[in-house]
Amino acid sequence: MSVLNQKTIKRSIKFEGIGLHSGKKVEMTLFPAQPNTGITFKRSDLKKNNIIYTSIFNVSSASYCTKLTNENGVTVSTVEHLMAALCGMGIDNLLIELNSEELPIMDGSAKNFVDEIENIGFNISDQPIRIIKINKKINYSDGEKFITFEPNKISLEIDFEIKYKQNSILNQRNKKNIYMDELREIYNSRTFCLFEDVEKLKKMGLAQGGSLDNAIVLKGNKILNDEKLRNPNEFVNHKILDCLGDIYLAGYRMVGKITSSQGGHNVTNQGLRELLSNNENFSIIELKEKNIPHSFLIKNPLKSTA
Repeated sequence: MSVLNQKTIKRSIKFEGIGLHSGKKVEMTLFPAQPNTGITFKRSDLKKNNIIYTSIFNVSSASYCTKLTNENGVTVSTVEHLMAALCGMGIDNLLIELNSEELPIMDGSAKNFVDEIENIGFNISDQPIRIIKINKKINYSDGEKFITFEPNKISLEIDFEIKYKQNSILNQRNKKNIYMDELREIYNSRTFCLFEDVEKLKKMGLAQGGSLDNAIVLKGNKILNDEKLRNPNEFVNHKILDCLGDIYLAGYRMVGKITSSQGGHNVTNQGLRELLSNNENFSIIELKEKNIPHSFLIKNPLKSTA
């Protein structure tokens, strides 16, 4: 079997934890899936209408996390960290069962997901990979926040910048080539928030499961966690993680260049909708030797932690 073919995991993997915003305990199991079925969520706590497909057009909220909703109003939220792990590791097909409305936050990063998937290994099918190739430059902006999608023949590049007027320690920028660079620092980077925002979020019914075990909390320029930064760019690297997970909701991995400043889930979601709203903006192609981006040949792009 070729590394250019679709893959899934060898056997099931179980995770337990709490939802970051709901605060509810949740059990989640990843199951191998057949080729051409994509990434699918199933709410095992519900007996009917419990299938939720990963699609950018199923995103019903993208404020503090990414929430998917099916045609019957059934939801699953905070999907972005797992989706980033699946995208970076090249998982094309997977069934994700969970017994609550929100994925477990684990340590606030994708580290646990990546580690367990690596331990289990992969099954490679005989079906070719499909990718989205960006054909035209697309811009989306919301005030000072923006995201740009543009063509790139060889790989997927994400260039992300964050700026916080109230906290200079958070002003960072980093760029990653998803199919060629080592992504361990991206996977390991945790979500973060400002101390002064914690109570506001809780009053909004959010961050009910948040703690120093699953988020970096900043008070001024001081990190309140016992575990300090895992890497110097952890704040912006987590934003790249979120971006990668959100764009995988397009349904396929992507070849192009993405540049974002001060963006987040909503900006990425709206920009991706703009890109996919016109068939002239993109192409869906099957990877074969004659049309494969050279980055897929330089390194097995579907196992970025190798």
